[in-house]
Order: sequence, then structure tokens, then C-alpha cells
Amino acid sequence: MNINTINDGNRQCAIDFFVQHWGSPIMVIASGTYNCSELEGYMATDESGQTVGLITYKDRDGRFELLSLDSVVEKRGVGTALMVAVETLAKQKGAKAIHLVTTNDNLYALGFYQKRGYVLYKLHKDAVKKARLIKPEIPFVAENQIPIRDEIECVKYIV
Repeated sequence: MNINTINDGNRQCAIDFFVQHWGSPIMVIASGTYNCSELEGYMATDESGQTVGLITYKDRDGRFELLSLDSVVEKRGVGTALMVAVETLAKQKGAKAIHLVTTNDNLYALGFYQKRGYVLYKLHKDAVKKARLIKPEIPFVAENQIPIRDEIECVKYIV
């Protein structure tokens, strides 16, 4: 697996990945609306050059926010490697913390993040209802049958 910075040379691969896996590169969360294909981030590729994961983030003067993390292969270290790349950069830039948001239904992500040192920070009640006003294709119920309503903000403090 290779981890590379998203740049002009591979940005179309990132756009294609978002469209294939999310239907669109547009993400709407409590902190704003983002076109993930325009954000800074890292891309994971396998031995054949196929994109197997992406992470995007925003650096707001040393306050890092992870905006997307997606891996198409589970339990092979792709997500962890992408997170480590951003955490390493954040630390180099002197960031004190990294924030991220996931929805209440995403139990797998909540476990994944907490195992990697992130703690629950803030509940954004009914945030997804507001997001649907901008992006109406957001489903009301997840595949696990949990209603998608709230956003849960997590944070990892950098030592």
C-alpha cells in the first residue's frame, strides 16, 4: 500500500472515488459544506495503483478537522495509515488537536476512532436534518436500521 498526498496529478482519481462511493464529493456537516475533491488529503493505493482509501482534512490555522475518511478494504490498515499521515502532519504544524464528525448511526466509525485515541467531544443534535436541506439525498435510515439524525464530534489531543 502506498500513501500519497492528493495533488493535481491524482485529484481526478479522488473525484472518481467520491462519486463511486458517495455519489458526490459534496459533504454537508455541522461545520459547513465542503467539496471533498478540492480539499487537502491523502490517497491510499494498492500494488496495482487502484485507490483503496482517501482522507481529507481542513487546516484552519492549526486547528485540524478530518472531513472524510473512506477505505474500501476493511481491517488491512488503510484507514489507520491515512489517519496517521494526517496526525503526523498536524503534529508537525503544531496543531493541538484534531476534530472529526460522524453520524450517530456509524457505530463502526465511532469504535474505530475511539480505539485510535479520539474521545467524544460534542453532540450536534438534529444536524443531519439541517444537512438534508442542502443535500437531500442523505438517507433517513442507515443500513443497520438506525435513524440518521445527529452528528457526534470527536477530538484527539496531540501531545
